[in-house]
Amino acid sequence: MSALESAAALQIRALALPEPEREYRFLPPRRWRFDFAWPALMVALEVEGGVHSGGRHTTGPGFTRDCEKYNEAALRGWTVIRVTGHHIDSGDMAAWLERALQEAPAP
Repeated sequence: MSALESAAALQIRALALPEPEREYRFLPPRRWRFDFAWPALMVALEVEGGVHSGGRHTTGPGFTRDCEKYNEAALRGWTVIRVTGHHIDSGDMAAWLERALQEAPAP
């Protein structure tokens, strides 16, 4: 687990949100995984690292693969909250995630 994912997990616990599944594989046989997922609510949290340092998510091929993954998730009804370290530190992640979980249709 990356440092950013650890910080996100700590906030999720501190907010007393439902426990997410980690590295949830959402569309077998594809190898796509969500960092955190609440499958019954179809809500996922993706922590995007390396956005200012040329990480995988900011390369052409990496960004293209992420687009495919997120579009397939959206077409299947998933709400995907994407955050950076800034969103975790500022509290934006917590606010968005609480809203997404509260507004998700009941299982």
